[in-house]
Amino acid sequence: MTEHDKASIIKIARADGKKAEPLEPLNLGARVRDLRKAKNWTLEQAAQQAGLARSTLSKIENEQMSPTFEAVKKLAEGLDISVPQLFTPPKTDQVMARMAITKNGEGKPHLTPTYEHEMLAASMTQKSMLPYRARVRARRVDEFDGWVRHDGEEFLYVLSGVIQFYTEHYEPVEMRRGDSVYYDAAMGHNVISTSQEDAVILWVTTLN
Repeated sequence: MTEHDKASIIKIARADGKKAEPLEPLNLGARVRDLRKAKNWTLEQAAQQAGLARSTLSKIENEQMSPTFEAVKKLAEGLDISVPQLFTPPKTDQVMARMAITKNGEGKPHLTPTYEHEMLAASMTQKSMLPYRARVRARRVDEFDGWVRHDGEEFLYVLSGVIQFYTEHYEPVEMRRGDSVYYDAAMGHNVISTSQEDAVILWVTTLN
């Protein structure tokens, strides 16, 4: 970002006519990442909303590149905030005492052709992980449109039934109630039920 672009942003931030206060140093990459996570968006989702390439957004978040003024405006628009808000450091004097309880059967439903997901702690914003219960309806791997893969790491715990856990780099593994697995979610993976009833599993996915 050029000095002219920075000056333009400062002018926008002070356009309300109030007395300008000294600007605190801000890690723009961390700020963008926090705002994205607050919306529970993946890098791909946020990049699509902002009209930027995923690689570009990743470099911005990791402070590997300085965005142009046009990219900053796109980011703000995609995150549904103003440019000044994008450059406003979050308050640090707030006590973090957050909690979200999800009663049995009161999760947010999300259905797919192969799974019945129940999103847990859906009211919690700025989560670092996404927990959800899933009923596995698929009985064959060919019911999936290729491998499932996404950013982050994932933990799977079998609550009931029997599943076959498939990955693109390992042999399939049969898993029963009480079994668990932790893996890189970027590795292609699929889960099917092999028991007569639909298996039920708990998934916890990190949000990158």
